[in-house]
Amino acid sequence: MPKKKPMPPITPTHYGLDVAKATLRLSGPDLSDAELPNTPAGHQALLRLLPASAHVICEATGGYERAVVAALQQAGRLVSVINPRQTRAAAQGAGQRAKSDAIDAAELAAYGTRFQPAPTPQRSPAQHRLQELVARRGQLVAARTAEKNQLEHLTLAQLRAQAERRLRASARDLAQLDAWIATALAAEDALATRAARVQQLQGFRTTNAAIVLATIPELGTVGDPQIAHLFGVAPFIRQSGRCDGQRHIAGGRSAARCALYMAALTAIVHNPRLKLFYRRLLDAGKAKKVALVAVMRKIALLLNRLLRDPNFQLAD
Repeated sequence: MPKKKPMPPITPTHYGLDVAKATLRLSGPDLSDAELPNTPAGHQALLRLLPASAHVICEATGGYERAVVAALQQAGRLVSVINPRQTRAAAQGAGQRAKSDAIDAAELAAYGTRFQPAPTPQRSPAQHRLQELVARRGQLVAARTAEKNQLEHLTLAQLRAQAERRLRASARDLAQLDAWIATALAAEDALATRAARVQQLQGFRTTNAAIVLATIPELGTVGDPQIAHLFGVAPFIRQSGRCDGQRHIAGGRSAARCALYMAALTAIVHNPRLKLFYRRLLDAGKAKKVALVAVMRKIALLLNRLLRDPNFQLAD
């Protein structure tokens, strides 16, 4: 019998989805703009509108997108969650200055067709719990820092007593959150294994490992250059003609970069190889900040290697 020819791959069709607190706005080919409620019923209606080949492009909106993204992924649809700065820059580059839900949805569809972004990986329930816990911890740490800064300038005894009560309460909440984070890491074997691998590097204890895993789930699945960009430790070239400007890091995911910074501070004291690397940069005339960022980048790449290759072992 003649062999069957393999079926050609299905080319995805990109649809833009503008997400708001209460509404969803969908735009795509052969579809007049549709507005749906951002509710479970609206998510099901959205699935009925989308063909099987749909690749949905939406923006991160501070959490309002999570439920609809989960519904789409569970139904087998491709979804890419994009940084709003990227999509807005692309729209402005195309000459689009106006902004509305309908325009944004159309621009998201155009962004997908032009740039072909990779689908956002689906997260497990344990990963979702970890992400929410880590986000809440970051909020609490920021609130504690603000309270401490305000306490320095309070002179009235009753106001100082109130601020100190809040600091004691937030310290208890922070300890409870850290316990919940440890439980979330242990709740799923795959997540626990990844956390254990991250903690092989000095400077990464349970909480810092959780922050990295929650904020950069791509760790171990993409190349080193992309990981450096996700952490925000990739220096950007600034060169024009004969002018070669100083390179600076920018962007990335700030919570993960803070965890990386704390790990680097530990590494340059206690890790022999990274301590030597740091000293060599200083001896070559690099500024301390530049040398520390180089250590952070090296740690980011080591983390990527640890999670990508289960047989990789750190040198003594």
